[in-house]
Amino acid sequence: QVQLVESGGGLVQPGGSLRLSCRASRTFDRYTMYWYRQAPGKQREFIAYIADSNNTNYADSVKGRFTISRDNAKITVYLQMSSLKPEDTAVYSCYGMGNWGKGTLVTVSS
Repeated sequence: QVQLVESGGGLVQPGGSLRLSCRASRTFDRYTMYWYRQAPGKQREFIAYIADSNNTNYADSVKGRFTISRDNAKITVYLQMSSLKPEDTAVYSCYGMGNWGKGTLVTVSS
């Protein structure tokens, strides 16, 4: 079973930036990797994916502010988040190869 471990969450002020990382326990070159988030009291929401071809797709709510990328050599997928808003507050989880990470909490507040 593949393990995915997220990191990089924390408290940030509105308008700030954070970079999340998700490291896999084995190579994922051929797989599409995803980021999702779940805000308190809400359903899990798709944020972005990056295919093995490096094609990407984003939810409208984060388009232009978030960037997903991958480093296959480091078996890590990243989510660069900019212009953060209070409504971006959520637990961010990565998904791939049929497995979920446990998530990392991002809190956007002044």
